[in-house]
Amino acid sequence: MKILLVYPEYPDTFWSFKYALKFIFKKATDPPLGLLTVAAMLPAEWEKKLVDMNVNKLKDEDLKWADYVFISGMSIQKNSAKEIIARCKKMGIKIVAGGPIFTAGYGEFEGVDHFVLNEAEITLPPFLEDLKNGCAKHVYTSDQFANLQETPAPLWELINMKKYASMNIQYSRGCPYNCDFCDITLLYGHKPRTKDKDQVIAELESIYSWGWRGSVFFVDDNFIGNKGKLKREILPAVAEWMKQKKHPFSLFTQTSINLSDDEKLMELMIKAGFNLVFVGIETPHEESLTECAKYHNKNRDMIACVRKMQKSGFQVQGGFIVGFDSDPLSIFERQIEFIQESGIVTAMVGLLNVLKGTKLHHRLEKENRLLKDVTGDNTDCTVNFVSKMNNDVLIDGYKKIMSTIYSPSYYYERVRKFLREYKPLNRGAFRLNFTHLAAFFRSIVSLGILGKERFYYWKLFFWSLFRRPKLFPLAVTFSIYGFHFRKTFEKYV
Repeated sequence: MKILLVYPEYPDTFWSFKYALKFIFKKATDPPLGLLTVAAMLPAEWEKKLVDMNVNKLKDEDLKWADYVFISGMSIQKNSAKEIIARCKKMGIKIVAGGPIFTAGYGEFEGVDHFVLNEAEITLPPFLEDLKNGCAKHVYTSDQFANLQETPAPLWELINMKKYASMNIQYSRGCPYNCDFCDITLLYGHKPRTKDKDQVIAELESIYSWGWRGSVFFVDDNFIGNKGKLKREILPAVAEWMKQKKHPFSLFTQTSINLSDDEKLMELMIKAGFNLVFVGIETPHEESLTECAKYHNKNRDMIACVRKMQKSGFQVQGGFIVGFDSDPLSIFERQIEFIQESGIVTAMVGLLNVLKGTKLHHRLEKENRLLKDVTGDNTDCTVNFVSKMNNDVLIDGYKKIMSTIYSPSYYYERVRKFLREYKPLNRGAFRLNFTHLAAFFRSIVSLGILGKERFYYWKLFFWSLFRRPKLFPLAVTFSIYGFHFRKTFEKYV
């Protein structure tokens, strides 16, 4: 068998970091971990190729080579996925589809020969067995959850690591919480399932052996879902491995805000090499937190929590949402004030999206308030439901948030606020190389000479150079991030 694994293209969004990647000559942020893991589950004797359309174009020669095309992705990649399917059908090539986008709504995709849905550890083996026996079915699905200790390491040899800004690894699936807008528990369940420490170390060792030095993203939706195992086994093992390898990676992940409640856990994460966490804050409005069942964010000073994480040595990225029924008209100003006061430089603010199968979807469907299918991009200034606030008011308010927090004056002040207090405690994997130097000089030209923000750029440049010289590379990085966010949002305002 000749298997071509294809990862659809992402549109230009905040999350793509498209404009920032150009500064460091990279094509994409992360490789397609799901497809690389599926590739490792296929028979070893089969030939395998992978085309990540965010890195390379999908050529007709690639498709002609394949006996089967395996495709996966997320909802934001829907248009690209449909184009791939159409090309395959036109050329008479059989398609196997799986992953979140198809599990959530495979009925939307015509022309797919076989859907292997839910978790591949469970549904792929029976498909392969039926394929071998010439009786493969159209749909394979399961209500069972996989044992991650049986999940193989990704097949890294299928990609060119030099094309990516970061590598990635998955330690756990599932989340103990039940936010009504989120489909993670729908896909992966409430009980966090984890790999063991030997698997985690083996995967880090594999990435290391392929020559990678730099950022590694633990893609877990909530890395701290099982705090006990992290503290007892995983983090001490990672810290020891990192020490032995002389700290080749800087690690980052996604967590809930209650990480700030556990000083021991934060200390162990820092020691293991984590220096950045993405936290779902959503909203400072208590009633909206109650509405969406984000109870673990309630009754706490979230700015104090953010600062505690920052003082522990983490850069904190934040996820924010506007569009809840309980949101007052003042929510837009409150979000701006919260983001500025917290010093969260990378604030990912999005409009509420109604995802299929979620509790929110079921509620709004009963209330006859759904308008259209979700695009998967919560930053594209579209709303797929009837808002209590009025959709035009909601979108205008959202635009105000984004145009304010990423305006040069607000953004660069937020960067300085963060850098004044930030004291990184771990030995991150920053090693000056040609790529960093190239990004530095490109930032001078694009931002310091040609950019609209050049006054703010040079102000931060010299302030960080003389006041916080150890953080000077981070200051330049943040300047580049700000450029990306402004460029991405310009098409909507």
